[in-house]
Amino acid sequence: MPKIPTFSNIFRYKCYTKYRKTALSMNIIAFLPSFQIFMVFLANLGCMSNGLGLGVPAVTLEALTNQELPVYLTKDQGSWYASFASIACPIGGILVSCFLDKVGRRNSLYITNVMSIIGWGLMAVAVESDQQTLFIQLLVSRFIVGVMTGIAVVPIGVYAAEICYPSLRGSLTLGSSISIATGISVMYILGYFIRTDWKLIAIIVVCYSSFCLMLTFFLPASPNWLLSKHRVEEARRSLRYFRGINKDDNTIYPEIEEEFNKLEKLCRRGEGVKKPPFLSILKVPEVYKPLLFMFGFFFLQQFSGIFVVITYAVQISLEAGVTIDPVLCAIFVGIARVITTLVMGPMLDKFGRRPLTLFSGVGMTICMFLLACNSWFNWNLSQLPVTCIILYIITSTLGFMTLPFSMNSEIFPQKARGPASGLSVCFGFLMGFTIIKLYPSMVDNLGKDNLFGFYGAVSLVALVYVYFLMPETKGKTLQEIEEYFKYGKHHKQDVEMKDIFIAKDTK
Repeated sequence: MPKIPTFSNIFRYKCYTKYRKTALSMNIIAFLPSFQIFMVFLANLGCMSNGLGLGVPAVTLEALTNQELPVYLTKDQGSWYASFASIACPIGGILVSCFLDKVGRRNSLYITNVMSIIGWGLMAVAVESDQQTLFIQLLVSRFIVGVMTGIAVVPIGVYAAEICYPSLRGSLTLGSSISIATGISVMYILGYFIRTDWKLIAIIVVCYSSFCLMLTFFLPASPNWLLSKHRVEEARRSLRYFRGINKDDNTIYPEIEEEFNKLEKLCRRGEGVKKPPFLSILKVPEVYKPLLFMFGFFFLQQFSGIFVVITYAVQISLEAGVTIDPVLCAIFVGIARVITTLVMGPMLDKFGRRPLTLFSGVGMTICMFLLACNSWFNWNLSQLPVTCIILYIITSTLGFMTLPFSMNSEIFPQKARGPASGLSVCFGFLMGFTIIKLYPSMVDNLGKDNLFGFYGAVSLVALVYVYFLMPETKGKTLQEIEEYFKYGKHHKQDVEMKDIFIAKDTK
């Protein structure tokens, strides 16, 4: 029997498993799961708008608050402009928890792209007649973009988790984080070259979101959602598609039938029984335990200052005392995050979620305390601030910045995945609004050095939290993760979801 070759994709992970005798031919090659990767890639293109929305305050606040202009925002209005999208994100989280399971993952993506076009379009046509009018128009624009952001992060992650192999799930569910990181970097670059024309920036994003909307039409529905709607044959065709079977190939493959039967069994669990309200589902341990864990994870993520650094990247650079162009420093921060997110796939596959998150917590704690000490003890090391900011972004990206969103897609059971994942993201963004809105006041009241110390202390608490409470989901099926929270340990399933590679006759 020939050996199965190793294939590499853009995430650079190994995607094969031990060969089984139930293969279809003696002369075979393993099928590269390129359909899964490509579909997740298309879905995540729209998520770049989330990153563009997160990064835009950093590069437009200076122009919007410039008091030399006839119409400008006050300092307080500027903080509302920077944070208002975050307070709207929980509304998006609540909305997506209500309609994700009803309309499906693909239709949810249609909604997010349309909202992105509307939100950025309003910013592009904002009228600069007087201060209050401009302020209200910008808040409405940021509100719509925020709702879109709250909606978008959930269906993309759930879609990726439902269509990919368990061994690829960690890499592919990171697609949203890669897209967001890329969007932030692109916005910083746009801000470097377009420093005053924030309307032109908005027009560019509208054109991009329109392009993403057109691409969304090529996405097939996930087999899990189709099964939940009793569309069995469509679900079977969808699964075969994502396993690389040509639509004209009517061959019955035992591996795929086995996987499909397991999915059907999972989705049919409790069928015939009236679905209880979400509040009653919250009483079962496989729902409330991961939900409480995610609440804590998101709280510590936000209060450790991660998204403050992203939203106020230019301002943070100035506060930290960097000696280079602060916008250029922001670009370095964005690029560092993109590169780190790209390598997270193979790192997750090799080390797992827990070790990376623990390393992330250690790095974040050290970087923030070093920034604080540089002011506390008058070290005045000119290169330390920019080095610490970039290393802080790199280490936070390896864990606390990305993994809460990634794990949110896989940690909840099928019966509560839509509302529970939406609710946890809603909580996370609510905490994000709080810490971003408070940043200017905290700088004024605590001082920049004590504020960096505060972020370091929260990072230390987050490290302890993860060490004692975070489960390892590497290589686990969705059902095994569910049973971990239900029974307190992973159970071996009678019928496991394998990584299925369809054999093709090479003759």
